[in-house]
Amino acid sequence: MPKSNFQNIALNSALQQNIESLGYSAMTPIQEAALPSILEGQDLIGQAKTGSGKTAAFGLGILQKLDVKNFNVQSLVLCPTRELAEQVAEDIRALARTLPNIKVLVICGGIPKKLQTNSLASGIHIVIGTPGRVEEHLEQQTLKLDDLSMLVLDEADRMLDMGFQPSIDAIMQYTPSKRQTLIFSATFPKEIESISKRVMRNPKHVQIESDHIDSDIAQKFYKVNDDTHRLTATRLLLLESRPDSTVIFCNTKKDVKEVAGELKRFGFSVIALHGDLDQIDRDQALVQFANKSTSILVATDVAGRGLDIEALDLVINYHTASDPETHVHRIGRTGRAGNQGIACSLFSEKEHFKINRLGEHLGFKIEAEKLPDLSLLKQPGYKAPMATLQISGGKKNKIRPGDIVGALTQSKEITGDDLGKIKVAANWSYIAVTRKFVDNAFRQLTDGKIKGRKYRVKRIS
Repeated sequence: MPKSNFQNIALNSALQQNIESLGYSAMTPIQEAALPSILEGQDLIGQAKTGSGKTAAFGLGILQKLDVKNFNVQSLVLCPTRELAEQVAEDIRALARTLPNIKVLVICGGIPKKLQTNSLASGIHIVIGTPGRVEEHLEQQTLKLDDLSMLVLDEADRMLDMGFQPSIDAIMQYTPSKRQTLIFSATFPKEIESISKRVMRNPKHVQIESDHIDSDIAQKFYKVNDDTHRLTATRLLLLESRPDSTVIFCNTKKDVKEVAGELKRFGFSVIALHGDLDQIDRDQALVQFANKSTSILVATDVAGRGLDIEALDLVINYHTASDPETHVHRIGRTGRAGNQGIACSLFSEKEHFKINRLGEHLGFKIEAEKLPDLSLLKQPGYKAPMATLQISGGKKNKIRPGDIVGALTQSKEITGDDLGKIKVAANWSYIAVTRKFVDNAFRQLTDGKIKGRKYRVKRIS
């Protein structure tokens, strides 16, 4: 068997069986490089981009050493955002489905603390959360880490960017000195090196160099004169290819709001993602973008961290990234799973130093291309192919995706082909419907019932 096959790794039989049923075969480079050391109990720094398979690497390590009969917290995973924490929890639950009664809890802001406290009191094996809320529970002694054997800092560079260093340091004080510590990061700034020296024991450093950019992403660069020209260039690029799913990266929160507002004024289906959004609005924004009922997401690097969007057609760097590693991380969100991606970067004369440095990092001389013809500006912006309906019931009401599909298709006016992604949260559910049938779907859900009960329905896009 090839070295990269999971069957060559010393995992217990239940995990091996589940990996096979999930369709895992060959390991990704980060899994092949990191997993053996993780299973041996070694501290490790893993440097790899989002989407590299690192969650499965540390997730399998966590599950392999878990004592399922001990309902105290044995593993803690810290993430920069609630969205990433929930994604990590979902992935670990999938990996753990052949193990008996594994308890995984997400601890983040935006969720009532009392609910988290009650769950912790009932016994939890694995906690996944953001540093601020985890620190609060530790201070109030509702979370105890006496039995902790593994600590994971996921996307550590972004946690530092978001100002979580004091919380991370405080959390460390509550952890046993005898533990395994794993740090995963897309970049390796000095702050992470400093943390590793303080909290890790002879860590192994694994760095995965990706060929993802060369093989799957077409990079294009365009020179602009000023901010007005920058917005015009963005409109031209969008109107030329009319992608269903685009992320536009800006360097500041102020620019995010302004760019999203201007694109909306020109008729585009767009939403802004920034730090001023409350958790409900942020959650809804991500749902709408993921299910293609919003075509364009404008975000800063910090706000956009942790996004796990499939089949992203286009990335536009509205501003040149602050450093080459950030540029690589931004554009790595398109062209996944063997699909061809496109990354368009705008730069002005003032940003020439950054562009030259980026070219050196990428290994080629960056030449500005010609923007699409101005005649495209006569066209209005375009709408997303889907629309989203919100239903006032979720997992707590025992609603499953199949229940929603059944309620919509029973009249035969709407078929499964007219429906898109469904997300069922604790108290709410969201379903994407083609715009042609969204009014029909709204009436059916409003007038009808799901599992014999009526729910409020709201169109949010």
